[in-house]
Amino acid sequence: MLGIFSKKKFSYFSAEQQAAIVAAIKEAEHRTSGEIRIYVEGRCYLVNPVHRAMEIFAELQMDKTEERNAVLVYIAMKDRQLAIYGDAGIHDKVGTAFWNNEVQSMLAHFNKKDYVQGIVKIIHDIGEALVTHFPYNANTDKNELPDDIVFGK
Repeated sequence: MLGIFSKKKFSYFSAEQQAAIVAAIKEAEHRTSGEIRIYVEGRCYLVNPVHRAMEIFAELQMDKTEERNAVLVYIAMKDRQLAIYGDAGIHDKVGTAFWNNEVQSMLAHFNKKDYVQGIVKIIHDIGEALVTHFPYNANTDKNELPDDIVFGK
């Protein structure tokens, strides 16, 4: 059963661009116990991209991190929709205004068709928030979620 995952990786990003995004995730997570995932699909199958992000967040079992500090960046490329969804631990620390500001920042990049830079910047910004509230601890930290980009349909 494939569920929300696709076997085929769509060509929204070149191999180099994908590597840059994954490198940004690894760099951000190196300084925090938090987790960041990127999910990219063509179309948003729900009216509200936040609801779709919540659905994917649960499907990816991102709510299972020990400190509830995982963040999903959801992007529907063809529909030009996006959302950022943070679990309770990080959301309680940064609040809705932080997520809304980050979405606006990413939209500014996307409107200039600067998708990869927009994603990398958001990863950096989310990473900084995670570092502030969930700093890295060498004795307890483990990578709880994969760092790769997840491609949907």
